[in-house]
Amino acid sequence: MNRREIVAALGSAAAIPWLSSVASAQQPPPTVGFINAGSPAQFASLVDSFRQGLADAGYVEGRNVLIEYRWAEGHYDRLAGIAADLVNRRVAVIASTGGPAVMEASAAATTTIPVVFLGGDVALKVGVINSLNRPGGNVTGIVMSISELLSKCLQFLSELVPKESEIAILLNPNAPETAQDRQQIEAAARQIGRRIFIVTAGNPAEIDAVFAKLAERRAGGMAVQGDLVYTNRRNEMVALAAQYAIPTIYMWSEFVTVGGLIAYGNSLAEGYRQVGGYTARVLQGAKPAELPVMQPTRFRFSINLKTAKALGITIPPSLLILADDVVE
Repeated sequence: MNRREIVAALGSAAAIPWLSSVASAQQPPPTVGFINAGSPAQFASLVDSFRQGLADAGYVEGRNVLIEYRWAEGHYDRLAGIAADLVNRRVAVIASTGGPAVMEASAAATTTIPVVFLGGDVALKVGVINSLNRPGGNVTGIVMSISELLSKCLQFLSELVPKESEIAILLNPNAPETAQDRQQIEAAARQIGRRIFIVTAGNPAEIDAVFAKLAERRAGGMAVQGDLVYTNRRNEMVALAAQYAIPTIYMWSEFVTVGGLIAYGNSLAEGYRQVGGYTARVLQGAKPAELPVMQPTRFRFSINLKTAKALGITIPPSLLILADDVVE
């Protein structure tokens, strides 16, 4: 009796251990869809952190998991189409990184394929998840308290620039969390008695114009929202801050690494690693509805002393002692 006749007689290959093993070995590895609103060059190290999260759970790209990468290159209007494409390809999980807009596009594209996101708490506010402890649907992930961090950035910068000077707050008018960020930063400014003014930029040309405006207005410094548009252009923004001699605080340590003055916020690298870990858990059978949304508890304060010296700024000991990373 040949193999086909045996299967026909017993009903399925599962009835024969060695046939089940052959069938299993021929199954292709699962495919993860990875969406980011930025560009691959700027996010290469963070993608490495995502892969590390997968690898920690035993998933190695090209060996037992495949990854389909999609990059919006800063164009939020592309996100819906990108998410729909991955849904059509029937990926096993969608890893949604690069901000709330990416998460919303992914969640809108499917109610069945699991989505693991990295972003702000907008997921709860727009109803994509029911609660942080029990998301309840096909979406879970890691949430960062961006608005609160921006207020803390204002406080740190206030210790470095003259008290009589104004501090600019740079916001992306197209980002869904901007209204909340604006309210919280204005409340924080009133609380510490600091004069601020809001500037906005949603594309590269507007970013260039903002720095010229700050120099003309003689702003004492600037705090930058942790938006993807700015993260995607961190080298250019750090160069403009140096060109116009504007003390600037950012929300991600990656800015300080490339020459930014100071940064305070969650670790982006750790967030991407956690997305990789949660993606692995879904691949292993965990249901997003039952995976609590994680909230990072570790914050990094980074200082670039070389940049401070170039700006003529002396970092007070009270801040130096708080620093997790000091670039000299």
